[in-house]
Formats: sequence, C-alpha cells, structure tokens
Amino acid sequence: MLKLIVKFLFAMFFVLAGVNHFFNAAFYVKIVPPYLPWHLLLVYLSGLFEIVLGCLLLLSRFTRMAAWGLIALLIAVYPANIHMAVNHDLFPDYNATGLWLRLPLQFVFIAWAHWYTRIPAKRAGEVVRNS
Repeated sequence: MLKLIVKFLFAMFFVLAGVNHFFNAAFYVKIVPPYLPWHLLLVYLSGLFEIVLGCLLLLSRFTRMAAWGLIALLIAVYPANIHMAVNHDLFPDYNATGLWLRLPLQFVFIAWAHWYTRIPAKRAGEVVRNS
C-alpha cells in the first residue's frame, strides 16, 4: 500500500511539473542550455513527456516502460540543471548553493524511477515459467 501511495505521489510530481511547462514556459526556456536548438519546442516536449509518463506510471501494464522513460527524461533534462548551477548569475532569484545541491537530487529521482522498473517477484516467476 505504501509503495502505491509513493508511486502516486511520484507520478503526480511529474504530471504537475509537466503541466507547469505549459503555464510557465518562459522560465523553462530560460534554463535550456544555449547550445540546444528549439528551446520552446524542447520545453513543450519535455512537459508533454512528463505528463504522459507520469500518467502511464500509474497503469500497471505500462509502469516499467514509463519508469524507463522517466529515467531517460531525467537524464535528458540534466544539462538544464547543470546550466542553472554553472550560470547561477543568470538566475538571481535562486540560491546558488541550492542550485548545486539540486544536482545530486536528480540521481535520487532516477533511483526512485528505477524502483518501478523491477518486475515484482510473482510476475518474474510467471515470466520464467512461460518462456
């Protein structure tokens, strides 16, 4: 039961963050590293993927795929977090130390998503018997 509640909270974090990409696109455009093209398109795509993958995480049939997708997404957006930390002068509203401390937090989210990539023991046994 606890794992289900935590999974719901994790999924809603991504859904709400994704929705925020559409309401506060200007902020996200600002944190996209300058060497990447199509900033607004990337913001909308990452927001869309956060929403879709967050929702799919809650559907047991798609949980593993969604978790792997979230891991890929978290890795893909990591350069934006690095960009913010390295260029903290561009983000005066944010504490520079906080921006640096945020970097390892991404790995916590990756580990959390990875928790949902594992096949439960009951299903793992079924897969082995059916092969």
